[in-house]
Amino acid sequence: MSLFTRSLRQQRNKDKEDTEKGVNPEAGTGSAAAATTDGTTSGTTTDGTGTGTNSTDADAAESTGCADAPESTDAADAPGADDASPGADAPDASAGDGGDGSAGAGSGGGWRGRHPAAARAVSVTTTVLAAALVLAALLLPNALMRLTPSAFARIPVEGIFGAVVLLVLPPRVRRWAAVLAGALLGLVTILKFIDMGFYEVLARPFDLVLDWILFDDANSFLKDTLGRTGAVVALVGIVILALSVVVFMALAVRRLSRIMSRHSVATGRAALALGTVWIVCAVFGLQTGDHVNVASRNTALLVQHRVKAVKAGMEDEKAFAKESRVDRFDGTPGDKLVPALRGKNVIFTFIESYGRSAIEDPEMAPGVNSVLADRTKALDDAGFSSKSGWLTSPISGAGSWMGHSTLMSGLWIANQQRYRSVTSNDRLTITRAFRRTGDYRMVGIMPGVRRSWPEAKFYGMDHVYDSRQLGYKGPYFSWSPVPDQFSLKAFERLEHSKADHKPLMATIILASSHNPWSPLPTMLPWDELGDGSVYKPIHDAGARPTEVWKDPHRVRAQYRKAIEYSVQSLTEYMEKYADKDTVLVFLGDHQPVPTVTSGSKNKDVPISIVAKDKKVMDKISGWGWNEGLKPDHKAPVWRMDKFRDRFLTAYGSEPESSSKSGSE
Repeated sequence: MSLFTRSLRQQRNKDKEDTEKGVNPEAGTGSAAAATTDGTTSGTTTDGTGTGTNSTDADAAESTGCADAPESTDAADAPGADDASPGADAPDASAGDGGDGSAGAGSGGGWRGRHPAAARAVSVTTTVLAAALVLAALLLPNALMRLTPSAFARIPVEGIFGAVVLLVLPPRVRRWAAVLAGALLGLVTILKFIDMGFYEVLARPFDLVLDWILFDDANSFLKDTLGRTGAVVALVGIVILALSVVVFMALAVRRLSRIMSRHSVATGRAALALGTVWIVCAVFGLQTGDHVNVASRNTALLVQHRVKAVKAGMEDEKAFAKESRVDRFDGTPGDKLVPALRGKNVIFTFIESYGRSAIEDPEMAPGVNSVLADRTKALDDAGFSSKSGWLTSPISGAGSWMGHSTLMSGLWIANQQRYRSVTSNDRLTITRAFRRTGDYRMVGIMPGVRRSWPEAKFYGMDHVYDSRQLGYKGPYFSWSPVPDQFSLKAFERLEHSKADHKPLMATIILASSHNPWSPLPTMLPWDELGDGSVYKPIHDAGARPTEVWKDPHRVRAQYRKAIEYSVQSLTEYMEKYADKDTVLVFLGDHQPVPTVTSGSKNKDVPISIVAKDKKVMDKISGWGWNEGLKPDHKAPVWRMDKFRDRFLTAYGSEPESSSKSGSE
């Protein structure tokens, strides 16, 4: 009989005797003290509920019970206590330490003593919730697309193994092992949620070594979407939630460990049975209705893969250093670089998030392709020719700077570690090749840059116009500080229209097609842009991100409009301001987020070259690109890092094996 049940029965017997004697059972300490055999408060009452005799029984039960005795000596951990209230604490110690009989008679052993049914219900509910929390954490997938009911209708091998390990540990070690295991499971659960976000934005999991810098971009996105105050509130909430996950998971595993230790035999049998079922399911490949394996190794595999990824991240630095030492044009002197483009104003333009999905997704393609067709005809009518193909970007969803550096450097920049490495050395980029000739003025139009940009040195820029130097006084359009049309007009005003400078080698980053694509600017007459104040009513009338992102179809519609606007701005600029000495290379930096691509893993982006000079276009006739601004579905697809060498070679650059020469 458990301590709790025995105490209640003794109390009922005492109350009955007191009633028969005409004594009020609620009389307090006087009647309780009188019930002792010697009038003292020794704690060995004849019928009372003090802890003297009963605690001795509990100690005996602990010392002579099963090998897996509780780790602590409190009543809550005593063997048998779980019979009445599993996992619940024993009646308050003050309810019968021998010094005050009223504690047992009057208070009935505390709240649990007065409400045993409710106490048991609370205890059972807490245990069930703890088990559900741990089970959900073990089975939780790390991508929203796999978050289905069947994902939780599986048997996690980690839970079976963990239960067995906790059972065989000594009591004191078990206590701390349970807390540590729970905390680690909480951290893994947080990692799964972070992975969900990364899959939704970047179509890949979070890199524990290389991706921490991206949280700064996430913070900027929150500010643009929710405002500064909303972003702070969101961040505080996220931190509190993360800490809560770790704490509650540790408490849950600790509680389950205590329950298992009290029922070690039953736990062992259950683990054996579930382990057998798991092996059978694994051997025969049994699956749920969604083709998910019943025998789950979900969390174990995630940890295993992440450990390998960390190791690979550590090794990648050496591999990249070896790759970057190989450069066919490293020693080419300036007079032998891009001779076929001398005297031309060369403009490289990246359109943010301009990917294959914009051209081939059935939901977005009709609108975008209509604009591409119209603008191809308009350029043809203005005397321009154009050819297009595909490049495969190293990234998707975000990380534009890695796409830019991949194209320019001829190296595969797929993570932040590689980006930092390449931008800290003197790799010959396409821009630096033009600089080495000594015949070009190097400029950058960077409307998305809001602070100092040290990479300008890596790209060999003479001057960079960031968002603060373009003369724009209008409103931000969500993430984008300056509308694309205004950025291009500023380029014309600040650089291209001037006749007293060398030919230009310009790099322009158009940012209006950066998510969240709301609100969006619209095309205006080029001579009415002024200082940008004209955009305010357009901004105020536009949709808010919090409205747009409730519906994936609306997100895609806004993305489509953004791409149409960017392409329209750039090609109208060429039609209005470019001449026979202007050469435009424009492309996307990466595919948009999975919400737009519907989860597609394709990383292709379109690339086009536009020029009036037929000789310029003839140089790439062997590339297999098709005519026009829209690349055909079967047009050649190159890795983005292969473009640099093809471009330099096509326009007359000669590889040299000697050391670097020429001025940079």
